[in-house]
Amino acid sequence: MLQGGRPGFLPIERTPDSRENHNIPTSGKDVLLTSPGGRKAGVHQQTMKQYSQACEENREPILTVIRQVFANTHNVLEIGSGTGQHAVYFARQLPHLTWQPTDLAENHASIQAWREESGLENVLPPIDLDVTAGTWPTGIYDGLFSANTTHIMSLEAVQSLFSGMGNLLQTGAHCCLYGPFNYDGAFTSDSNERFDSWLKQRDPASGIRDFEVIAELADANGFILQDDNDMPVNNRLLVWQKV
Repeated sequence: MLQGGRPGFLPIERTPDSRENHNIPTSGKDVLLTSPGGRKAGVHQQTMKQYSQACEENREPILTVIRQVFANTHNVLEIGSGTGQHAVYFARQLPHLTWQPTDLAENHASIQAWREESGLENVLPPIDLDVTAGTWPTGIYDGLFSANTTHIMSLEAVQSLFSGMGNLLQTGAHCCLYGPFNYDGAFTSDSNERFDSWLKQRDPASGIRDFEVIAELADANGFILQDDNDMPVNNRLLVWQKV
């Protein structure tokens, strides 16, 4: 997805606020290499498959929204698929969709392990995407989903993200962007403020983005805001449509 970091694959450990905020990536010592619930996995999957507790906890609230947004959608591109958990879960719950995961090539093994274990035909093999590289997929997509990415990216990368989305998506396509955002230049919670400080300590170019900045980028690239959904643990799910 983005050179320099993606939730689910950063070599970091959790901070005291991470469980409260649910936006800290799961990686390193905190990764579970087998599936939750004690299910057995093959040797390859045990080695490569990663697990994010945040994905397990936010998937139901996200599904409630995207089930309606993507009701008439066919092909969804996911930006920054991380562990691969969201791709498999949403594709299973929304079988009318063909789900295309993307991330840096180094992160594909976990996505592929989740995909292979699921046996789902509507989850495609992951493809390499660095939003800053300017080379985007050539497929036809009428939906886009991305979770917990804009606060990991630099602002320049977020600008590249929206430019690429604007060039790629069909007219009428819906874009769903999940994560924490500031409003009127202010944090929506103390935990988000602490999380932002932690992000900047590990990468000064990262940080929770202002909704108004994101909205300007969306507008400049041909999107209109359709909904701003309140999500658990101080997150939002923003929905745009390409016009």
